[in-house]
Amino acid sequence: MSKSLRVLVGTLSASALLLVAGCGAGTQSPESEPGQLRVVTALYPFQFVSERVAGASAQVSNLVAPGSDPHDLELSPRQLIEIAEADVIVYQSGFQPAVDEAVAQNAPDLVVDVADLVTLQEVPGHAHDEEEHTEPAHAEEGHDHGLEEAGLDPHTWLDTDNMAAVATGVADALATAAPEQAATVRSNAEALQQELHTLDQDFAAGLETCERREFITSHAAFGYLATRYDLEQIGISGISPDAEPSPARIAAIHAEAEEHGITTIFTETLVSPAVAEAIAGDLGLTTDVLDPIEGLTEQSRGSDYIAVQRANLEALRTANGCS
Repeated sequence: MSKSLRVLVGTLSASALLLVAGCGAGTQSPESEPGQLRVVTALYPFQFVSERVAGASAQVSNLVAPGSDPHDLELSPRQLIEIAEADVIVYQSGFQPAVDEAVAQNAPDLVVDVADLVTLQEVPGHAHDEEEHTEPAHAEEGHDHGLEEAGLDPHTWLDTDNMAAVATGVADALATAAPEQAATVRSNAEALQQELHTLDQDFAAGLETCERREFITSHAAFGYLATRYDLEQIGISGISPDAEPSPARIAAIHAEAEEHGITTIFTETLVSPAVAEAIAGDLGLTTDVLDPIEGLTEQSRGSDYIAVQRANLEALRTANGCS
């Protein structure tokens, strides 16, 4: 048992330890084969990259259960031990406080922090958003989303260049953990980066000529995508998906929709569509799904990140009248 794991187990109460055998909020961690590395990721996009880069060299698990919101992830005792025993951790500091704490206390030496690999983008009109939106339900419970509180957008994975940077970071970590696999994981990373480059080119071409550049979605998760392709995101709620919009914000959304000739209000797979559907109904508009790819569900329009992004591209092209 590693020193970090001994520290972890020592801090768990006897009652908590009894829960380890039966509890786990995330995906069930597969048993690694002899010689395989164990990679733990903090949400689906990083799982996707890690699986593609690692190939057969590692077993990859995701701390977030399918269909769950990654913003407010709470870790079970089993998952804390999983983090302590991992060979590599892939997460983004400032996004999931429970993961930040677990990594600080129990992580292995090889940690890939996406916040160190990409340029974090400010949320446009952050102070304005705070005035027009009610506080998230978790605000009174002591949760602190570091990036959100700093006015930074955590949804880095919606920029393909950022995902390519994650692939390089994961390949570097895996090559350090298993030097004999270095050539393979770097080749895998390059292949994925080429797919991401092709996806980026398709987005740029597909969104080059459109009747409108604005789009309205449930929460402001698409800032990186909007910036990259010269679009304007209008979020009903802010960065946090569980923040309920104020009456003033809903009125502003009505005005924005009418001003820009919006045809579609976008909903998401992991967020209740009720508010978006109500606004669409009031304005006689249609609804469609624009997926921030925070996790996959049975309702996801694709089996992986690339496929869902292509579905997002088609949804934007249709809604914005792109030719």
